Amino acid sequence: MSTTLLVVQALNGLQLGVLLFLIAAGLTLVFGVMDFINLAHGVQYMLGAYFAVAFYGLTGHFLLALLLALGAALLLGLVLEVLVFRHLYGRSHLDQVLATFGLILFFNEAVRALWGSSPLSYPMPEALSGSIALMPGLLYPVYRLVVLAAGLGVALLLWILIARTRVGMRVRAGASNADMVSALGVNIRRLFMIVFGVGTMLAGFAGALAGPIFAVEPSMGDNFLILAFVVIVIGGIGSIKGAFMASLLVGLVDTLGRSFATDLFRLVLAPASANQVGPALASMLIYLLMAAILFWRPAGLFPAHGQ
Repeated sequence: MSTTLLVVQALNGLQLGVLLFLIAAGLTLVFGVMDFINLAHGVQYMLGAYFAVAFYGLTGHFLLALLLALGAALLLGLVLEVLVFRHLYGRSHLDQVLATFGLILFFNEAVRALWGSSPLSYPMPEALSGSIALMPGLLYPVYRLVVLAAGLGVALLLWILIARTRVGMRVRAGASNADMVSALGVNIRRLFMIVFGVGTMLAGFAGALAGPIFAVEPSMGDNFLILAFVVIVIGGIGSIKGAFMASLLVGLVDTLGRSFATDLFRLVLAPASANQVGPALASMLIYLLMAAILFWRPAGLFPAHGQ
């Protein structure tokens, strides 16, 4: 286990963490404020990537494609909120799960019909395509550092929005007691639309950023959705701070575990046994972490006030 490899994998884990945060932030607000289970949230991540591919093909400009993908993700989220989601408020969680699972099937088949089943990608800007020396012997891709910085920047802006603005105050109050917020005269439907719009835009932004790194393909959001639910359970439902800290924790544990679990087990087990036990345990680490935290703190590490 070299220091260089450890640093690289730690940076990869942080990058995965900020992408998870962009997805989990909207999901935890929707669940915390509205008590609404949106299984289709991972679809917004997928669609953000496909929108970026489509707009890059039209414009040939990375930044413009990214901005247009953001706008398209926001618009689609608002349309879905009006046409589908608002009719499910107050319904049972089973109804919400079934309806949003239907949206997953619909959009996965829609992208197959429009773009095909083959993986797609779009190039990163030439200025960001190289590597930078972080330390002697360690080169790290510039674009991955930009993704990390962009995710941290969005996290800071979202914290300012939630903690320092009137809209954020209402969102925090809604996460604590939505019925009381509505009784005090706040237009709860408009608040729900804002939360949904911001959440879908953030998920789309994550997908657009990930396009040059990961394959853009149908169902690409499904695994991220599972990880996002793990994040909000660990961090605390409705808590932006919890989502951020838990996203970084999950990203690091998952990446470092998959990279080094086998090597660690070779210290105490025979190589053949370590090769079997290491990958199997590495794939379960984040779920073991979630189970341990639920046992220790059932409301999560940083639950929203009132939870």
